[in-house]
Amino acid sequence: MAAPVLRCVRKLLKFVDFTLVPRRYRYKKKWATTEPQFTASRLALQNFDMTYSVQFGDLWPSIRVSLLSEQKYGALVNNFAAWDSVSAKLEQLSAKDFVSEAISHQKLEPESGLSPTPSLDCSPNLRCFTFSRGDVSRFPPARLGSLGLMDYYLMDAASLLPVLALGLQHGDTVLDLCAAPGGKTLALLQTGCCRNLAANDLSTSRTGRLQKVLHSYVPQDIREGNQVRVTSWDGRKWGELEGDTYDRVLVDVPCTTDRHSLHEEENNIFQRSRKKERQMLPMLQVQLLAAGLLATKPGGHVVYSTCSLSHLQNEYVVQGAIELLANQYNIKVQVEDLSHFRKLFMDTFCFFPSCQVGELVIPNLMANFGPMYFCKLHRLP
Repeated sequence: MAAPVLRCVRKLLKFVDFTLVPRRYRYKKKWATTEPQFTASRLALQNFDMTYSVQFGDLWPSIRVSLLSEQKYGALVNNFAAWDSVSAKLEQLSAKDFVSEAISHQKLEPESGLSPTPSLDCSPNLRCFTFSRGDVSRFPPARLGSLGLMDYYLMDAASLLPVLALGLQHGDTVLDLCAAPGGKTLALLQTGCCRNLAANDLSTSRTGRLQKVLHSYVPQDIREGNQVRVTSWDGRKWGELEGDTYDRVLVDVPCTTDRHSLHEEENNIFQRSRKKERQMLPMLQVQLLAAGLLATKPGGHVVYSTCSLSHLQNEYVVQGAIELLANQYNIKVQVEDLSHFRKLFMDTFCFFPSCQVGELVIPNLMANFGPMYFCKLHRLP
């Protein structure tokens, strides 16, 4: 029995090369680099599947497919351009101004015998056109108008809701604490209410994008006068820099930008190198909201907003900032009821029905805007 085994071993040894491998050719397999890497967008989807399936339950499959589908846009009319002719052109595309429609419906309700809606404390003069539910038409790119300014600004129409909720009044001093890339800052200026507007963003590259938006849509005398101030300061310190200063403050914080994270690899917060930054987001958001509230005059208003579905970045941040101001500064803050927004704009957007604090627009294939969370806060005198 031993003889055949030895013969087989000898045959195998003939095919084995015992030549020494030079040291420079030797390597040890490194699993971290050789194993396939998930893209940041795929990691984002895995994260959302784990967390949002619990948070939204049966609604998550519908939200998920909508997030992965093409987004709808609205056209914010530039009031500094020839807005009447621009509006007429957009109407010819079968688009409708969802803001004016909501306000007109509110005025008609008492005449129809229905229970009146609470007074809509909306920022005025905003015109934003959208296509109706189920209509996936696209707006053509904005063009330079006869006055040398762009006709309209394409944006997620849900992004206008925080500006509407802020309820600007003529002569207000306004702070946009995290202003870039500039859509909401532009909307604030469109109201015609800002006596002074401070537009801030920590990132100088992002404030560069903001400056380009202002240059394309806002007249030079307003950009370069005392009405608009663009800065790149740390927003967390704004309460120390300009405390008790502003009538209205918009705090549109950095977040997981859920839709962007599923479609773009560039600047994706789900990149492995940004894991710690992502984990620290709720703390940063609480600090920014607290700073915005401290910068507000007693009796003033703040709107907090994100483009995330996460209640950890939404309701929990609002509650955390309220507790922080009460405990450390003895300042009382009250959450304003925005449930009438849900009723007034339900023909345009799909709202999450179980949001305990603030309002949340959730993506839906028939109305694929958002996500957009917004909550209005009143700093009590």
